[in-house]
Amino acid sequence: MPLFEGLSGKLQEIAARMRGKVRVSEQDIRDMMREIRLALLEADVNYQVARRFVEEASARCLGSDVLEGLNPGQQVVKIVHDTLVDTLRRQSGKLQVSPSGFTTYLLVGLQGSGKTTTAAKLALYLRKKGKKPMLASVDVHRPAAARQLEVLAKQVDIPCLVDPDEKDAAALARRVSERARYLLHDTLIVDTAGRMTVDADLMEELRRISAVLKPTETLLVVDAMIGQESVAIATAFQEQVGIDGTIMTKLDGDARGGAALSIGSVTGRPLKLICTGEKLPDMEEFHPDRMASRILGMGDILSLIEKAQEALDEKKALETFDRMRQNRFTLQDMLDQFVEMKKMGPLDKVLDMLPGMGKKPVDASQVDPRAIDRSLAILRSMTRRERMEPSLLNASRRKRIASGSGTTVQEVNRLVRQYEEASAMMKRFASLSKGKRKGAGFPGLPF
Repeated sequence: MPLFEGLSGKLQEIAARMRGKVRVSEQDIRDMMREIRLALLEADVNYQVARRFVEEASARCLGSDVLEGLNPGQQVVKIVHDTLVDTLRRQSGKLQVSPSGFTTYLLVGLQGSGKTTTAAKLALYLRKKGKKPMLASVDVHRPAAARQLEVLAKQVDIPCLVDPDEKDAAALARRVSERARYLLHDTLIVDTAGRMTVDADLMEELRRISAVLKPTETLLVVDAMIGQESVAIATAFQEQVGIDGTIMTKLDGDARGGAALSIGSVTGRPLKLICTGEKLPDMEEFHPDRMASRILGMGDILSLIEKAQEALDEKKALETFDRMRQNRFTLQDMLDQFVEMKKMGPLDKVLDMLPGMGKKPVDASQVDPRAIDRSLAILRSMTRRERMEPSLLNASRRKRIASGSGTTVQEVNRLVRQYEEASAMMKRFASLSKGKRKGAGFPGLPF
C-alpha cells in the first residue's frame, strides 16, 4: 500500500537484518528499537504512540526466551509484528448496529476530506453486508455537495434524499430520518456540511443535527494525506461534538501513514473503515493483523481471498478449471481469465497482498499496469473461431490482430507464446492427474 511504503521499507530492512542472527544480544535489541522508533517518527507517527510501541516491544524482546531461544532473530521479528498488531488493535473497532432495527450513521469532517464520496462507499459496503441503506445530505450551504451525493447514489442504485430549498439543517435531518423509516430502510447514512477549518458555527450545527437524529454512531471522515493534522482535527471533533469512530480516506496515496497508526490511540476512538482507492467499492474494514502483516511485507492473503470472492464469477471459474483438467484450455478461456483479473483492481495492489512481494515495493518498472489491457485488446481483436482454434493464427492473421489492437506483431506473438506455455503446463497436470487415478503414480518418479 503506497501510504506505508516508507515505514514498511524501513521496518522490513530492520527485520531482515535481525532474521539472520543466530544469537541476539541486549545491545542488538536496543539498536533495533532505536531504528524502529526513528522509522515510526519519520512516518509521522505520534511521539507517545511510538514511545509506547518501542517500550512494549523492548520488554518482550529482552525476555530470556528470546535471548536464549533456538532462533532468536525470527522470534524478535515475530514480537515486532505482534506489538504492531496490538498497537493497531487498540485503535480499531467494528461498526455498531442499533438493536431497534433502524441504524443511523452521521458522517462529519472538514471540507475536502472526502465525506460525500465516503457516504456513497459506506452505503455500497453496507448493502453488500445485507443491509438496506438510504443516503441523505443535510448540507444546506453547498448545493453542489448534495447534487454530488445524488449522482454517486445513482451510480450504485441506492435511494438518496436531498432538499436544496431547505436552509435549516436540523429540520432537514428530521425529515430525512422520518422518510427513511417510512420507506422501511434499516440504515440511514447522513452526509453533513464541512468547513475548511474547525469553527464554532460548524460545531453548533452538527450538535443540533445530532440532537435530532440521535445517531447510532457519529463517524469522523479524515484524510490520511494531512498526517498528524488529522489527529488534531479528530481531537477537536471529539471534544466539541463527540465521535464514535473514524473512517480514513486516501490510504492509496503517498503520505507517510503515521496518522493511521496514531489517531485511535490519541483520540480514544477506533478506526473502523478505510478507503483504499477512488472507486466506490474501495472501502474495507480495518483489520489490525492484516495491516501489520502488509506493513512488514508478510502479505495479506485473507484480504486477497475476500477481494477474489467479490470480483470473480465462481461458476465461470469452475467451468474454466474443468476445461483445464480436460486439456481444453483455449484463448477464449484466457480472455475470460483476464476479464476476471481486471475486476480485482490494479495489479500492483494485488501483488502487494502476496507474501514476500512487499519486501521490495512494486514500482512502475516492475509492473506495467496496462499489460492486461493490451492483452485484452489483442484477444478481443481475434475472431471467436481464432480464440477457440489458436492453430489458425498464421502470420497474416497475427498482423491483422496487431493492427486491430493497436499493438505490435511481437506482442501478439508473445501472448500466443504465453498461451502455448500455459496450455503445455495444463497438459502435464492433466497427464499427472490421469496417472494418479489409474494408480500408475507420477511418470518418471519411483512412487
